[in-house]
Amino acid sequence: MRAYNLRNGKELSNSVAVADSLLKRTKGLLGKSTMLTGEALWIKPCISIHTLLMKFPIDVIFLNKKNRVIATIKTMQPNRITRFYLKATSVLELPDGVLKATDTRIGDEIEFV
Repeated sequence: MRAYNLRNGKELSNSVAVADSLLKRTKGLLGKSTMLTGEALWIKPCISIHTLLMKFPIDVIFLNKKNRVIATIKTMQPNRITRFYLKATSVLELPDGVLKATDTRIGDEIEFV
């Protein structure tokens, strides 16, 4: 699956993995040594994430039920925990630098195809 920012047409990921079960959401990116360019993990449902025991920073997008960006975190370092985003229904985890490279911001709509 691919993810695009509809406002500017930029591709966020050409390889979106979906974590939509308890086991997949719990595992997340744990055990990976890096995220390659083009990879992403879409966690749903989700209102908060952590990077405990991770080995690399990530960019994070919190999405509402219409896949609108309600919050972003650039370069979230390992061993951190986000606050709860009660209006979020899912989270897209991306390699560090994708938010800046794609100019993705609050209010943008993300399309998954």
